[in-house]
Amino acid sequence: MASQPLTPSSSTTGFFQTLPVLPPQYTAPSSTTTTTNTNPLFTSDDKILDRILNLYLPSTSAAATTPVHQHLHRLARLSLHPSILKHSIDAETNLPFLRPLTTFGNENKTDPLVTAAGWTFLKQLGFKEGVVAVAYDPSIQTLNRRIYEFALGHIWTPTATMTGCPMAMTDGAAFLLSRHLDDADGDQPGRAAVFREAYRRLTSRDPAVAWTSGQWMTERTGGSDVSGTETVARRLSAQELREEEKAGRTQDAAGMPLGPWRIDGFKWFSSATDSEMAILLARTAKGGLSAFYAPMRRRTGERMASIDDDGGQGEGEGEGEFVTELNGVRIQRLKAKLGTRAVPTAELELCGLPAYLIGTEGQGVKEISAILNITRLSTAAGSIANWARGLAICRAYSRVRRVRGALLKDSPQHCQWMADETVRYYGAAHFAFLGVALLGATEQDWDKVVRDTPGASLIPREKATVGALLRLLTPVMKAQCSVSSVHGLRECMECLGGVGYCENNEDGGVLNVARVYRDNMVNPIWEGTVSVMAEDVVRVLMDRRVGKGDVVRSIFVPWVEGVLGAAAIGVGTQWREEEGFVRARLRRLGELTMGAGKAELLYRARDILRLLGVVTQAVLLICDAAVTGDEVAIEAARRWVRMAGSDMWRDYERSDETARMDRLIFLGEDDVEAAGKAKL
Repeated sequence: MASQPLTPSSSTTGFFQTLPVLPPQYTAPSSTTTTTNTNPLFTSDDKILDRILNLYLPSTSAAATTPVHQHLHRLARLSLHPSILKHSIDAETNLPFLRPLTTFGNENKTDPLVTAAGWTFLKQLGFKEGVVAVAYDPSIQTLNRRIYEFALGHIWTPTATMTGCPMAMTDGAAFLLSRHLDDADGDQPGRAAVFREAYRRLTSRDPAVAWTSGQWMTERTGGSDVSGTETVARRLSAQELREEEKAGRTQDAAGMPLGPWRIDGFKWFSSATDSEMAILLARTAKGGLSAFYAPMRRRTGERMASIDDDGGQGEGEGEGEFVTELNGVRIQRLKAKLGTRAVPTAELELCGLPAYLIGTEGQGVKEISAILNITRLSTAAGSIANWARGLAICRAYSRVRRVRGALLKDSPQHCQWMADETVRYYGAAHFAFLGVALLGATEQDWDKVVRDTPGASLIPREKATVGALLRLLTPVMKAQCSVSSVHGLRECMECLGGVGYCENNEDGGVLNVARVYRDNMVNPIWEGTVSVMAEDVVRVLMDRRVGKGDVVRSIFVPWVEGVLGAAAIGVGTQWREEEGFVRARLRRLGELTMGAGKAELLYRARDILRLLGVVTQAVLLICDAAVTGDEVAIEAARRWVRMAGSDMWRDYERSDETARMDRLIFLGEDDVEAAGKAKL
């Protein structure tokens, strides 16, 4: 019998991989009646988001929670729609650039920074969806606004192409200004009105009104260490203010009065340089650092010619919009970065920047800490959001990619690997959203937003206790979530093989896990490296105002014991192995911290940070299992503890049941028969 002739492949013939299809990340429970998951509560592709919402949203108030579920449901589909993804590709491929000079060589003060249309579109869509605004909506009283806000961010962040960076700083600026809305003008006429207007714009959902905020702290002397700040602020004299008025330099771009301080200096890193305002630090003659508010643009006193409805020039002069220019800011250059390329990060020279003092002179670090707590939490949550997209790509790819004749999803070894990665993601996601829930509890009434939630045992009733726990754990979750997500996304790249390493901007860029990975690489650095976070933990341990000077024994240990106690009641079984794991590490934490001086604490700072994170994630996973009684949650908690206790190998044997749980954890599918047929 003659053999069949060999047929070569070509650019248009032969094998072509079926394109993986990412399902929407979140599906509202009421929108579906069938699910392959054993628990009908969890209907989404990203089931940890289901679990988090189940923990922190009230279970007895459908009227309050249904709009939230519907909003998340819609945004999950919008985030994967081709009409939106094309703007992500535009922002990523048409990068920001400078045109610093005019035609004849003068400094371009009008429009030196150019960003992509896609970048602008994504920011505007973020405004419309309320990715910051919902956290400041006073009409939302019966659920945790921060859970709502960060759930939106969890879905939107990977598609938003780093517009989440200015949104995080906008959130921080809004939080800071909200604390000063009732401050009197004092010796800064107009300040109260300016702060109220800025706050209104920072929390608006109208793209025509909404602002983002920059954050200018870093100088050449140091990153997170601001003690070497060389930027200087001075108060203008009455004569100088009159001269500014004569020159027509008295209003910002929105028509609000400019501040009576002038700031000169150099900022080494300024993210989101296209923002409309900034919060910054500068030294004053009284000594110490002070915090300032400054608009990015000001009016020149001139107007553009108006254009009538027929396209002709209107009659008369001064009928058009005001001409604006940069407000004493010169953009020296844009940073060339490994990732986050769509964000215009710049070096700025400040030359007589008009500004308002925020709070008390010399108390700038205290003021800025309010922003840092928000942005560090946003960094942790953004890292988790990126990790979620990476795992979603892995799930979709595993369902269509064949290796040696079998789908990857039917390979026991592959599912075991990805199940372990999913369990690690579960722990980190729970950790980040604990911080979110604690933040919300400091801002709202416990009885209204916590009492009727399944996860009420996680949130102490006393605001002072909540604040102390949040202060202790924020640097821990920022460090651990950001670092873990980098490792997790590297695994996701490997899952796709060579395709994962490529910058795939085709098909809406949905498979471009390489872009997500390199963007996410900044998170262990931005807002403080792991070492900076570890030092911040020591600062909390040494602070006598937090937990009466012993925050571990007076706040953290009682919280852990309370959660474990509630879990033992809820699940109806004893978690002997897991509780033993937690208590052994609590003892070690006590050994490292009790009676230790500052030098010893700093030497052990990373160990302390790691122990705090491990214990917290373990008890959160146990709590989730106790609340739902779900087999996946129970197995995830037990696996997480085993992996945390022994990173070298699995300490349990393979069986049909473990293989089934691997698939259920990774894919949400319960199909042992298919797994048994896989070719090894």
